[in-house]
This record gives sequence, C-alpha cells and structure tokens, in this order.
Amino acid sequence: MSNMLDIQGLSVAYARKGLALHDVSLSVPKGGIVALLGANGAGKTTLIRAVTGLLDLHHGAITSGHIHFQGQAINDLPAHRLVRLGMGQVPEGRLVFKHLTVEENLRVGAAFLPRSEIKQGLETVYELFPRLRERHRQAAGWMSGGEQQMLALGRAMIGRPQLLLVDELSLGLAPLIVKDIYRQLRVIGETLGTAMLVVEQNARLALDFAESAYVLAGGRIAFSGSAMEVANSPAMQESYLGGNDSESSSQEAAS
Repeated sequence: MSNMLDIQGLSVAYARKGLALHDVSLSVPKGGIVALLGANGAGKTTLIRAVTGLLDLHHGAITSGHIHFQGQAINDLPAHRLVRLGMGQVPEGRLVFKHLTVEENLRVGAAFLPRSEIKQGLETVYELFPRLRERHRQAAGWMSGGEQQMLALGRAMIGRPQLLLVDELSLGLAPLIVKDIYRQLRVIGETLGTAMLVVEQNARLALDFAESAYVLAGGRIAFSGSAMEVANSPAMQESYLGGNDSESSSQEAAS
C-alpha cells in the first residue's frame, strides 16, 4: 500500500526555543489510520504544524528533512495550498467561528471549492452529522462542546479531503460524546477512504481506533508499530496506559 503522507528525517526549530523535533520519520498509508502519541511537550503539535504549513505563524521552521503528501514535496507550501491538494485539519480547541451560524462555518471550510460543489459538500457533512443539519441556522457559539467538535470536523470534511489531521479531538468532552464522534470518524474512514493522522490525549482511545501508532518523546520517535504492538509494549504500559494517559495538550503549544 502506498503512502498518503511521508515524513523523512524531519527536524524543526523555533526561534526562541531551539530544536523541537529531531530526525522524525513517519508515514500514513492511503486510507490508513495512524495515531500520534506522546506526553506534554513531546512535539506532537509541532509535527502537525509542520505538516499543515503553519510553522511560520509560530516562529518555527523546518531545519532538515522532507514531507511528501501524495508523492509531492510540501515543505514550503502554505496552508491554503495544502487544503486545495486534499488535506483537512480538525484543530485542537475546535476554533469554530462562534458568531457565525453552523452553515456559515461550513461555508468557510468550503471557500476553496467551486461554487457548483458547495451544495454537495454541505449535504455530505449533514449526512455524516444530522445534528448539524438541525442546527444549521444556529450560531456556533450557542452549541455544546460536542456539537462544536462535530462542526469543526464537518468543516474539515466539506471538501472531502484525502488526508485528515485530527488534533486532540477528545479534549474537554464527555466520554459518551467522544465515543459518538469517533464512531463517525470510523464511518468517514470506511465510506470515504479518508486517511487519518490522529493526535490524541487518550492513548487507550487512540490505540483502539488506529491501525498503527508512533510515540514521540523529547522530539524524537521513541517507538512505533501496529496499534496492538504499541499498546502491548512495556514502555507504553508503564508510561501511558497505567493511569497516566491523560494530558493537557495546551501546555504543548510551544513544543
């Protein structure tokens, strides 16, 4: 199976904090689901910024290595070009436009689509998340946290991306809501064939959902393998699955 995303030897530094990622290599197969795990400050958010072209906004830069998306080198491409190429992102904290309605938020995500495709994009999202159809005229700021997370996911999916990057989806949400959203993520993968790189604070949840996983520690890949191999590894059991798998990724924002 060929890869949707290939990262080889990636190192990233911030202007004031120095090196944050050291020689990181990672791949996401076409249609595959990969989890990215690690403690606070491990470099997960930095990796997502590098892939999505957002390092400049945080005074960071790639110092060595290569990122390929669908076989194309994307080290120097800005975020809006990556969206047009077929990359979608659900950011940490949801970041919906609270004063806009649900449908207006979705139309922001559809801004790059030809006008003739927007209606079909909206319909795709509403089929995935019927609650958003019910609330399409409601201001996003009046929705619950779970509904806002559905909206952030719908906004990312409106253009039917081939690769979806999901950053800390479960943060601050009740377990039942998280379970429901992950159920829809699985539907997205199975019906649309969307490849996913999932950064998740809940290691058990991520390893149950993903097919393979990478664990970052100190800006390096500590270990990787199938989800089952990673879950059963002694280091993972001791560090993340022994009751210490919850983290607040907000502390990692400058990692």
